[in-house]
Parts: sequence; C-alpha cells; structure tokens
Amino acid sequence: MALSASATVTPLNRGAKQWDKLFPSRSIRFQTNLSLFRSFKRNCFCTTASSATGKSGRVAEISEGETTERSYRWPEKQRPRVCILGGGFGGLYTALRLESLVWPDDKKPQILLVDRSERFVFKPMLYELLSGEVDAWEIAPRFSDLLANTGVLFLQDRVKLLNPCDHWGMNGPPGLSFGGTVHLESGLLVEYDWLVLALGAESKLDVVEGAAEFAMPFSTLEDASLAVSQKMDRKLRELERQKFGNETPIRVAIVGCGYAGVELAATVAERLQGKGIVQAINVENTILPTSPPGNREAALKVLITRNVQLLLGYFVRCVRKASEDSEELTLELQAAERGLQNQSVEADVVLWTIGSKPLVSQLDSFDRPSELPLNGRGQAETDETLRVKGHPRIFALGDSSSLRDSNGRILPATAQVAFQQADFAGWNLWAAINDRPLLPFRFQNLGEMMTLGRNDAAISPSFIDGLTLEGPIGHAARKLAYLTRLPTDEHRIRVGISWLAKSAIDSVASFQSTLARVLSGS
Repeated sequence: MALSASATVTPLNRGAKQWDKLFPSRSIRFQTNLSLFRSFKRNCFCTTASSATGKSGRVAEISEGETTERSYRWPEKQRPRVCILGGGFGGLYTALRLESLVWPDDKKPQILLVDRSERFVFKPMLYELLSGEVDAWEIAPRFSDLLANTGVLFLQDRVKLLNPCDHWGMNGPPGLSFGGTVHLESGLLVEYDWLVLALGAESKLDVVEGAAEFAMPFSTLEDASLAVSQKMDRKLRELERQKFGNETPIRVAIVGCGYAGVELAATVAERLQGKGIVQAINVENTILPTSPPGNREAALKVLITRNVQLLLGYFVRCVRKASEDSEELTLELQAAERGLQNQSVEADVVLWTIGSKPLVSQLDSFDRPSELPLNGRGQAETDETLRVKGHPRIFALGDSSSLRDSNGRILPATAQVAFQQADFAGWNLWAAINDRPLLPFRFQNLGEMMTLGRNDAAISPSFIDGLTLEGPIGHAARKLAYLTRLPTDEHRIRVGISWLAKSAIDSVASFQSTLARVLSGS
C-alpha cells in the first residue's frame, strides 16, 4: 500500500553567524513531502520506503493528525540502522559516543534518536533552575541544537509498541535481516538493526491515596522534569504574591529525604528566605541513608541553619484537601517507628521525590506479553555487556536496565551510572557491528555530589577517603564537574561563557553593595 504523508523537517543551521553559535537561536522550518511505503506481517514487520525523511543533521517531526501506520525511511539502505529510544543521559550520550568512534565506511551506522521531548534535560541541575542560578537553555538545550554538527537524526515522538525479532538468534529467522520494529504513537513504524533502550523512568504516585491528584512530582528520574520544575516555580511565585504583606507563611511539604528531597528542601528554604515553612518527611530515621557521611553531615547542617523541619520515621498515608473549598492540603502521616505518634501536616504545596517506575515496563507487544525479560521493578534484565538477555540486538541502560554490581546489588539510577553505561553501550555496539568481542561493563564510583543552595554544595570524591568539599568550594567544584559533562563541546563553551559572565556580574554587584555599606557607615 502506498501512502503519501506530510512531515515537517527542521534543518539544523550549519551556516549560522558566530554569535548565533555561542547562544541559542531559533531554527528555520520548512515543509517537505514524504512518500512512504510499507508492508506488514503479523509476527514481524518488513518495510520499504521511497524517499528520505531527512539528511544528516535534520530533525524529522511527523505532523499531528496522522494516524495511519507508515514506515520510517532511513536515508541509506546498506548501512546498519541503530534506533535509540530515550534522549536522557543514557540515550543521548550513547548516540554521541557512536558518532565519535572510527568506523569502516560501509559499517558506520545510521543513528536515530527518539524522545518525546524536544529538549535534553541535564537533570542534576534542575535545582539551580528553580533557584534562578541557571537559565533553561543552559541545562535544557534542544536536541536540534546539540545534534546540529553530527550525523545523528532526531525524531520527537512517543514509543508505544516494541516488536523485536532477534530472539530466534543473532540474525532472526531465515530470510530476516533486521532486529525488529518500533511502533510510535504517531503511527510511524521504525525498522531497526540494533536497538538501545534508554527510556528512563517516571515518578510513581499511585501508591499513596491522593498523591497523584495533589502532589507535584520532582525527581531526577522524571522525564517531564523541566516542565515540573517550571510549574513548581510558577506555583511558588503565585504563593509569594498571594501572601505578600501578611504574616501567613508559605508551607511546603517535601516527601522523601534522599538526594532529590534534600537538595529540593535546601533550595526551596533558601528561596523562601524565612517567609515559609519547609517540612521534609522521610520513612527512615535519618536523611540520605546511603550517602557518604560527609555529604550527610553537610546537608544536615544546612537544613538546620535554614530552619527546615525534619519529620523522620514517618510515611505518608494519604494526601487530601484540607476542606472542599480550600486550596490547602493535608498529609496524614503514619509513624514507622515505635515511640512516634501519627500526625497531620498542613501544606500549600506537596513535592514528591520518592518512588519511580521504568518506562520500558509500559511498552506493549503485539498479541502477547512483553517480549523483554523484566525484573520485579520493570527493568530489562541484561548481561554484563548491557545486552538484554535473549535479545542480542537490544541493549538497555540507565533506568531501563537491571544490571548488578560486583556485590550483586542493582546499580542505582543516577546520572553517573548512565554516563558510564553510555560509553560502554556505544563501544559494544561498535564491537557487535564489526564482529569484535564485547566488553563487560564495570561501574566505577567516582563519588557523590549534591547542591545545597546558590553558593553551597557538598562533594565526597571516592578516590580520597573521608574528604568532603562543602560550601563555596564544593559549589564551584560541582559546577565545574557538570560543565565538563555537558553533551557537546559547543554547548559547553556557550554555557561556560554564560556562567563566567554571571559570576562577573555577581562579583561586581557584591563589591558595589559592600562599598555602599562601608561608605554609609563612614
């Protein structure tokens, strides 16, 4: 069946002026017609197409309203096709790693990155966005800008169905020359030779009554984290306006005292500057139970200094409205330890930082349960080379993977793990395509970092036992470490210039303020 569809293609501007290269600019859009052909078999897909969706450095956006199933047209027929699902740390950095490797001319893969958002979000720095320390473009650049000078193609869409065909063996059943097909919500079918699952996870709010309706998720695992951060910022601004000039404090309840909860509590408390009450709730009897002692002590000192109320040894039983006609919320707390009494907490805003569910577990398969071996958490079971067990053409990493460390514990869902896995996934894809041995992944813990405010942070490097950098020194070291981890050289340069300019402006303002106080005192 032949089908003609209209698509919007964004060319990535390579000829921009030097100034435009340093700072974000809007891309120019134009319309192109796309002819697509497909043939469909019930158990596996076989697809053909008549014209390219885009060339190197273009972003294809399927127009809304197209519901008929159609096939994605890869630019070339001969070169391997790598489809990467998810544009977080694992997915984007795997794509960039693949692009950086040296390939034989006939084996350099075509790389398609699929993500439901148009932006990559550097999630560990969302707290700085909330405090106003960074701008959105610095930690949430568009994929089109990041991939402008690469051969990686980007498609903004949501993954709906996965139909792998590699579980019969490396090359599938007789006559099959591809790894499977991905079905996107737009109706597009993407045939691939190699697949990377890096879909991340989302907050899990359905385990507590009322949490999904009234709580606001905020987690480094949340795929919509940029929108959540901006929504939270708007909510706080609204409350600040409503309560300006009266003595009623803004009450913020934060559920969870892991890294996300503690960083959020420190940031919000600093922002409110004594005009609000921040309460942090945790089922454990301490904050940051798995962190290095130096980080825990530094965080506890900051939270106490900023008058954050710690409700330790409690879990949230339900979240509800204080009354039918009120915007205020009530959290019913259940004591988790002996000697504590159940209690209620009133709040204007409830921020939820605990619980997550991997998005890979939500993928459907045609006519049968999930093709992928999943553990109890909904993560794909992988071998030590990051390949999904029973599927030699599928790799999984980050929140989508359940790889264990040398002690048998599942690796944590952190940016550090995803960074390292992306490097190995890219190399092992190169090895698999070139018939070379794959490398087993070995996680190296480099330490842990956390922000505690605009000029405060704590870092505990693993290579110096007992050392913790905190305060302004820790803050500067953390920002420098993350600056080096930004996705591309061009983006690092732009952000580095921006941060230097902001630092210079802050220094001048501080000097002027100090000088004014000295002169007024004399």
